[in-house]
Amino acid sequence: MEIRHLRTFLTVAGLLSFNKAAERLNYAQSSISAQVQALEDELGVQLFDRMGRYILLTEAGEHLIQYAEKIIDLADETRAEIGGEKEPRGSLVIRIPQSLGAYRLTPVLKEFHERFPTVRLHLTSCAHESVVKDLQKGGIDLAFLLTEFTYSADVEAETLGFEPILLVASPTHRLAKKKLVRTRDLQGETVLLSTVDCSYRRQFEAIMQEQRVVPGSTPIFHSVETLKRCVIEGMGVTVLPEMAIADEIAERTLVPLNWEEGSLDVAVLMVWNKGRWLSPTLAAFMETTRRVLKTI
Repeated sequence: MEIRHLRTFLTVAGLLSFNKAAERLNYAQSSISAQVQALEDELGVQLFDRMGRYILLTEAGEHLIQYAEKIIDLADETRAEIGGEKEPRGSLVIRIPQSLGAYRLTPVLKEFHERFPTVRLHLTSCAHESVVKDLQKGGIDLAFLLTEFTYSADVEAETLGFEPILLVASPTHRLAKKKLVRTRDLQGETVLLSTVDCSYRRQFEAIMQEQRVVPGSTPIFHSVETLKRCVIEGMGVTVLPEMAIADEIAERTLVPLNWEEGSLDVAVLMVWNKGRWLSPTLAAFMETTRRVLKTI
């Protein structure tokens, strides 16, 4: 698999045009088509759907983009490392829980971008179950988790701090009037849950299961902000990191319930592949994260 073929593929994928890619790379269009065809033949898949003057990425083509970028970045990093150049370059794919990204890591991202504006950052929401596999396969470079435990010998995990997880509701909700909310009070209650904030949800569900409490319904949200709005409107209760609801608590649009379990304190973990060489780019992002988070 030739690096130049991958570079050509990424250019075509970005422009969705063989003609424009030929102009950008200063190749004949026939050369662009031949390089993409050679890559398709080698991989045994079709990367683009050709529809007259228009092209679209196939599912295989979409999947290849991430790997092509990593291969090219690794080649660039290898040249820089062997040649003695230490300046971060290339791209990083980072998995971040939505609330952590919005309320803790924004200053990290801002400073890193200001220091290394040419580095491309790809940020994805947290999918807790696949973190180890994706780190091992190289699909992601770094992950952040809100969790109470580490769970694999194949990754390194560094604790950056701790976050309290609170049970909250609208001030008009029936449970907001109780001096003490017991877990059994959640029986039959609507409990709104997030899919993008990792394992503290599992910790909460484990408590419910242990006490054999069955909620009435559990709507699942891909957006923390949408979830919060629904709770504010009185749709039900939820558990969220305190950092994500501090403003709403201050404004009294949400209230923390005096739950008998107290707050569920979870660790903020930075996780990476134990066996992977830390490139200058990845090392710089990790160092920036450690330093900036100490000041927050």
